[in-house]
Amino acid sequence: MSKISFNNKQSPFFTSLKEKVNRYFSDNNIRIHGNKKLYIKSGIQIASAIILYVTLVFFTPGTVLSLLLCSLLGINLAVIGFNVMHEGGHQSFSRYKWLNTIGAYFLNILGGNTFFWKIKHNISHHTYTNIEGMDSDIDLRPFMRLHENQSRLWIHKFQHFYCIVLYGMSYFAWVFWDDFQKYFTGKVSADQQKKMDVKEHLIFWTTKVLYVGAYIVVPMFLVGVIKVIIGFAVICFVCGIAIAVVFQLAHVVEGTSFPQPDKTSNKIEQEWAIHQVSTTANFSTKSKVISWFLGGLNFQVEHHLFPRISHVHYPKINQFVRETCDEFKVNYLEYTSFFKAIYSHLSHVKKLGKAI
Repeated sequence: MSKISFNNKQSPFFTSLKEKVNRYFSDNNIRIHGNKKLYIKSGIQIASAIILYVTLVFFTPGTVLSLLLCSLLGINLAVIGFNVMHEGGHQSFSRYKWLNTIGAYFLNILGGNTFFWKIKHNISHHTYTNIEGMDSDIDLRPFMRLHENQSRLWIHKFQHFYCIVLYGMSYFAWVFWDDFQKYFTGKVSADQQKKMDVKEHLIFWTTKVLYVGAYIVVPMFLVGVIKVIIGFAVICFVCGIAIAVVFQLAHVVEGTSFPQPDKTSNKIEQEWAIHQVSTTANFSTKSKVISWFLGGLNFQVEHHLFPRISHVHYPKINQFVRETCDEFKVNYLEYTSFFKAIYSHLSHVKKLGKAI
């Protein structure tokens, strides 16, 4: 697909919004990056994951407790991804580049690959949000239909039932299939191909081998093959659900738009910032607990508008976004609770799965 562009000649909405946000940081002498609260939170999340891992591998408790701890570890890994890796990948974790790099490479510790993620997420998803053929985050074919322009199969009639199982399997598929497919084909996303240098090749193979060793091989020697297979499956399944659900609630819910470019000009007739607002939804922004665990990804609108700003500042930026949306008559979508967003997502995929 040829490059899609946006109508950014004037960009009055984003110009006004940026002025307010920039003024807030300059007037209050605040850095846009993370702060002590983020570092302390991240330290707690990393430490808890290490404790869970050590407990399961070296002090393996009984079956029921082990399964519970595996579930907690799955959630814990997703939370590290939201708070440490995601922020580092967007260069918003710290003002120091080296610390952001460490944060970004936590994805490799979690089994993924930062090199591929930055291209697929930072470029394709953040630029072409909800655009069919460009945003690979809405391409789960043939298993699910998430866009009206995607072909409908008979199985999609039931996708609102089996999607949770599919989401649970997504993390395992990401680590052991998607990354290798990208590696050997060189195709990172629908419109992005980028060659890896020698360093990234070494990082890819080294971290994949270490991941398998730490999560599968070593535990098998200490705990046993069957127990590790079951435990690892639980960790992957729970982590997959946590990651997939959070990102689906941000874009694939009732009320978000799925624009298509003009067939002649290949242009989206909106400025980029309005496109981001119209294709994105917030949820549970009043919940400090959810924000703590999700690394501010419940403020998805603010994140898409200002990905280089740390999520610790999103509650304040949220005020400016709402105000500017009111001024320019731009629809701002938010679900007041996590469960309302879940219901909306299931309703949306159910509708897309129905016969026309």
